[in-house]
Amino acid sequence: MTDSTTERPDLGKTTDPHEGVDPVDVLPETGGTDSSQAMVAPAPGGSDFMTRLGDTGFFRIAGLAVVLLVIAIVGTVTAGDRFLDVNNFLTILKLSAVLGVVSVGMTFVIIGGGIDLSVGAVVALSSVWATTVATQDMARDSHWLLILLAAVAVGAVAGLINGVLIAYGKVVAFIATLAMLVGARALAENISDNRTQIVSDMPGFYDFFGAEPLGIPMTVWVFALVAVIGWVLLNRTTFGRRTFAVGGNPEAARLAGINVRRHTVLLYVLVGVCAGLAAVLLIARTTTGNSAHGELLELDAIAAVVIGGTLLAGGRGTITGTVLGVLIFTTLTNVFTLNNRPPSEQDLLKGAVIVAAVLLQQWLASRKRTT
Repeated sequence: MTDSTTERPDLGKTTDPHEGVDPVDVLPETGGTDSSQAMVAPAPGGSDFMTRLGDTGFFRIAGLAVVLLVIAIVGTVTAGDRFLDVNNFLTILKLSAVLGVVSVGMTFVIIGGGIDLSVGAVVALSSVWATTVATQDMARDSHWLLILLAAVAVGAVAGLINGVLIAYGKVVAFIATLAMLVGARALAENISDNRTQIVSDMPGFYDFFGAEPLGIPMTVWVFALVAVIGWVLLNRTTFGRRTFAVGGNPEAARLAGINVRRHTVLLYVLVGVCAGLAAVLLIARTTTGNSAHGELLELDAIAAVVIGGTLLAGGRGTITGTVLGVLIFTTLTNVFTLNNRPPSEQDLLKGAVIVAAVLLQQWLASRKRTT
């Protein structure tokens, strides 16, 4: 990834406040591809079609689609009609929903130059808090949406704590979110007394999340909606441009007039909200709140985001790539399950895919620096 201060020496010149222009608006639309594009306008005169197509991330997305197609072919050859069954495809989509919602939030944090190891534990805490007897009683007296609001609120507060510690407390993101992972999981265990909390007598909740508009489960529609909102937020708003700028070069972003610390806090609140919403989807699927929910979900989310092409160093990534990464991850697991392969083999292959994705990122970054 090219240093933004080298490519854009005038980035430190802030806009005249009397002109009433947001300083970040001087940065062109990125299309959600690369931090260098977020900070640098295209060269006058443009370039040939294939170069412009590559700059949009087309080949990266096309490569992920090919990988997904190859996995589908392997599933067809090894599992036959069991893999090609419509119900199996719906199962893949349903299993993708929880991971996908969390991964969308994780994409923003990683593009912004951070990392969140606590999302799995926050999902567990949100599910437990939203299914306590007190919360369920209040939901029955008012509306089942209270369960959703409680879970999202818990996730947002956890994200706020992470963001404040990282942005204002100067705690390394790895350490701050690792502490939240331990603390949130422990708090979930204490609240639930290590017991499974069943959501009962909540017909409206199950009627909504059990619906299948156009034959597709509601949880999949929720994932699709979150992905669309995430895409718009990342590619068509000032918030998205700021995210690329902060992840690409925080100091250059600060000189451009962006409040880097406040934006960092907002990124962690965003991933916390996604974790809370994922907890609701998990409650709808399992009918329970449990302190064991979301175990290792943070690793799966990071893996899906990295496989989708988001740079771990920050400054580059796409929501489309993340969605494909989630589908690759989930389909791969489904193929292993249909062929009765042990979990150890799944984990080995997942690890190999993650390493391959990171090595590919490094190779592409080194090529970009030499061109």
